[in-house]
Amino acid sequence: MNGASPTIKVMVVEDQPPVLKNQLKILQEAPGIEVIGTALSGEAALTSLTRQQPDVLLQDLGLPRMSGIDVTREVKRRWPKVEVLIFTIFDEEEKVLDAVKAGASGYLLKGAAGDKVIEAIREVHAGGSVIQPNLARSLLRHFRVPEDPRTLLPAAPPYGMREQTPARPLTEREVEILRLIAKGLSNGEAAGVLGVSRATVRTHLEHIYAKLEVTNRVEAVTEGLRIGLIDV
Repeated sequence: MNGASPTIKVMVVEDQPPVLKNQLKILQEAPGIEVIGTALSGEAALTSLTRQQPDVLLQDLGLPRMSGIDVTREVKRRWPKVEVLIFTIFDEEEKVLDAVKAGASGYLLKGAAGDKVIEAIREVHAGGSVIQPNLARSLLRHFRVPEDPRTLLPAAPPYGMREQTPARPLTEREVEILRLIAKGLSNGEAAGVLGVSRATVRTHLEHIYAKLEVTNRVEAVTEGLRIGLIDV
């Protein structure tokens, strides 16, 4: 299976050498993963990216000087095709949410099992996102509570009573998959729950993106929450 898949080029940005060493060990032992560079700071990462871009940037959120959020924003501005996967020590919702708003495709807690790290890298490389349930709730709050009190929106109708707005309604299976990824399941985990292949889940996600007029899982979950297709 791996022979049929292209190698995923990864760059790791981590300011703690022992942690970086452990991450590299996980990545170097994984088939289909090639580490093309490392950096101890966001500034060093941006310099490296001017020479060579990875498919996935595995990046610490708590970097010195230039924050992981600022690095993410700059990477997505200059190299939009590079997927950013955030690593963080603490489960800090607001910082993670800011990173997602800046363009990150998801996040992992440091100390995650090696297979989870590899799964997440493959997930974002395939166009997916790594979303945890608490992040989905934060995204929902972001839509329900406007930042400017002068732009207050009317209260949203209760879940299940809101109208579905896509021009092409989602099928029952598509809504089911959207609910699973909103709970933080990866494509592989959703496939296991539903008894289908990862490719089938990926195809359904592509249809969901097209119908909701979004481009990734974070946007799909956010839109699904906003219009009442799903709840968390």
